[in-house]
Amino acid sequence: MKLIRFGEANAEKPGVILADGRRIDASDQFVDYDEAFFAFGGMESLEAWIEDGCPGGIEVDASVRLGPPVARPSKIVCVGQNYSEHAREMGGEIPTEPVLFMKATTAWSGPNDEVLIPRGAQKLDYEVELAIVIGIVANDIAKEDASKHIAGYAVLCDFSERSFQKDHGGQWMKGKSCDTFAPMGPVLTTVDEVENPQKLGLWCKVNGEVRQNSSTKDMLFGVYEIVSYISRFMTLLPGDVISTGTPSGVAMGMSPPRYLQAGDRVECGVENLGKLEQLVVSSRSVSAN
Repeated sequence: MKLIRFGEANAEKPGVILADGRRIDASDQFVDYDEAFFAFGGMESLEAWIEDGCPGGIEVDASVRLGPPVARPSKIVCVGQNYSEHAREMGGEIPTEPVLFMKATTAWSGPNDEVLIPRGAQKLDYEVELAIVIGIVANDIAKEDASKHIAGYAVLCDFSERSFQKDHGGQWMKGKSCDTFAPMGPVLTTVDEVENPQKLGLWCKVNGEVRQNSSTKDMLFGVYEIVSYISRFMTLLPGDVISTGTPSGVAMGMSPPRYLQAGDRVECGVENLGKLEQLVVSSRSVSAN
């Protein structure tokens, strides 16, 4: 299945994309694709509803905005430096265990929403990533059981303000959590439609120029290992999102760095999962307190 959410920001409705490409409104049957939906058999009910011909479902025009395909999660857990060449271009050692950090959930945005340059930003960067959506509570699970806890996959761009991340002390979260810095979508593709999550091409373009081009087979730590590892340190709830790291080619790794500017257009895609497209715009003015 391919799950979507559509409509105005913060008022999205749940829907699906059928095999023939039609977008169908599922809000007559389901409230939202949130923690409760995944926790209480929503995926099975949605599958049965589709097999029954989507009774009560209305076709949604393709011009309607898509939001992120799941409601804002309880947490967005990210894996840093999970591709060896990216670790090298960032000047770090190759990790021996997954490097974890968090993005604030207020960074959540849709697959074609604008990305805002925050006040004081100087070094806006892009990172295409494969995102995992948790379907069943995961707490200290074995790697062999991880696949049972995954609802599906999507594309995520881990936008990063490197000056906030590197030059303001503390941990990475400050450079990762600005509003609009976590666009995801365009769909949540369920696990049954992804034969092997470690054989997916992923890429990023800026103004049509390919900046990143790699495959999830090059991850240092694979999808199932990541889910198992994170679940040792925190309980993963249904609807939670894990962003699995980015390959080389980010702006900061270039010589000289080529950071994003207002007017740039960023496209990020993962094989068979679709693509995101963000226009970079200057942030709304923020008054000082």
